[in-house]
Amino acid sequence: MRPQILLFGDSITQQSFRSGGWGAAVADIYSRKVDVVLRGYGGYNTRWALFLLHHIFPLVSATPPVAVTIFFGANDAALLGGTGKKQHVPVNEYKENLRRIVQHIKNLSRNTLVVLITPPPIDQQGRREFARSQYGDKASESPDRTNEVTGAYAEECVNLARELGLLQSIYGPKCKKLKVGRKILKSFLDSYPCRSIFLHSDGLHLTPEGNAVVSQEVVKIFDEAGFSDLPYDFPQHSEIDGENPEKAFLQQCAAV
Repeated sequence: MRPQILLFGDSITQQSFRSGGWGAAVADIYSRKVDVVLRGYGGYNTRWALFLLHHIFPLVSATPPVAVTIFFGANDAALLGGTGKKQHVPVNEYKENLRRIVQHIKNLSRNTLVVLITPPPIDQQGRREFARSQYGDKASESPDRTNEVTGAYAEECVNLARELGLLQSIYGPKCKKLKVGRKILKSFLDSYPCRSIFLHSDGLHLTPEGNAVVSQEVVKIFDEAGFSDLPYDFPQHSEIDGENPEKAFLQQCAAV
């Protein structure tokens, strides 16, 4: 079996296999070397994600994933006074929920590479326009998310990664932080007149340009871990002798 990379998160992960998605890009880069498994759940927060841990990451698994991306926070940061209030999770609980997710994965396998991804910024004007397009005059004028609040969640995600990175005896060097939110936000602010370049018209999800930022940063971490050097599952066609094909396959296959 090929090794597995598992993508765990909310709708930004669920949609990552769409055309131009960051998950699809990761799967393409490591095709024939690693199976990229999608476990994204639209609308979920870290509180609800805890209920899935034993189903997605069973502790009795004989083949734990070689890497897991954890990409939550966009819904946890929903405001209590907005339409996403049921998704809201206090920032301190968000951080501890992330900790529990990481600890569960590390209990499954200490060798699994864990990548924490911060929630991306919000296009607040885009969110208002999206709400009006969906609900018309009934749309709330109060924002459901703000950059200020989402930024606080992103910082706690980074702080947790820093804390876990200090626990060398438990986690070693394999717990990475990925400040994707800051990278997108910088480009987002630098090109403010074209504010939608990284965020979809709904003001929350990523455009192909935003997805490209995520995939580039994720692949950079995976390559540092040596994933690009993993062998192909079966011989390249250039290695197969047309007159004597079994020779190439016998080198990698126990039986044919």
